[in-house]
Amino acid sequence: MDANKLKLALQFVAKWEWGDRKDGGYTNDPRDPGGETKYGISKRAHPNEDIKNLTPERALEIYQKEYWEPIAGDNLPIPYCVVAFDSAVNCGVSRANNWIRTTKGDWKALCNIRKAYYLDLVVRRPDLRVYLKGWLNRMNDLVKYCEITASPL
Repeated sequence: MDANKLKLALQFVAKWEWGDRKDGGYTNDPRDPGGETKYGISKRAHPNEDIKNLTPERALEIYQKEYWEPIAGDNLPIPYCVVAFDSAVNCGVSRANNWIRTTKGDWKALCNIRKAYYLDLVVRRPDLRVYLKGWLNRMNDLVKYCEITASPL
């Protein structure tokens, strides 16, 4: 396992999933399709987890086993692995893997596909429009991260 790549990817995800909140950013918003969530781990995706009492260690284990390994994050270059991992976390592993096959290492293409997905999603599900600004802010931050990370020193 490439611990450095996973660490970079987790740092980006952590910023958006729970920020600097020591409680892991616990939420239980009835409008959120994921339902109860802590450290970015949702009850919908992990119905057997005790979300309210989820520890950071267990969240890390879930991220590695259920998101990083299924997208083969170790085999992806930086910053593409960060975009792929964040996409798996935010949009689902299956969808992210389809996008990974389509974009073949091009982080800009992956970001564009993901942005188009969000825009289409709110057309199909207007009730999710409340999340669009946050999703687009996250994408803008991800693009900035990639531009900085990918640029030569």
